[in-house]
Amino acid sequence: MDVKTAFLNGNLREEVYVSQPDGFVDSDNPNHVYKLKKALYGLKQAPRAWYNMLSSFLLSQDFLTTESTYMQSKGSFDTFVE
Repeated sequence: MDVKTAFLNGNLREEVYVSQPDGFVDSDNPNHVYKLKKALYGLKQAPRAWYNMLSSFLLSQDFLTTESTYMQSKGSFDTFVE
C-alpha cells in the first residue's frame, strides 16, 4: 500500500456529503452536493476508515491484535507490527 495515499483508500461506514469546492463548481448545477464513496484527506473519518481497512487486512493474514501491536506467528517465526 502506498502510505502517501493511505487515507484515500478507506471505506466510509456512514454517508458523508460535501459541497463543491471553489474552482470546481459545476456551472449547470451549482447547488449540488456530492456523496463520498471513499475517505478524503481532511475528513475527520479518514484516519478511522484507513485503520479499519488496514486492521481487517492484517487480521485476514493471520495477525493477532494486542493492545498496541499486530502479531503473526508462522512456525518458529513471529512478525510484529507496531
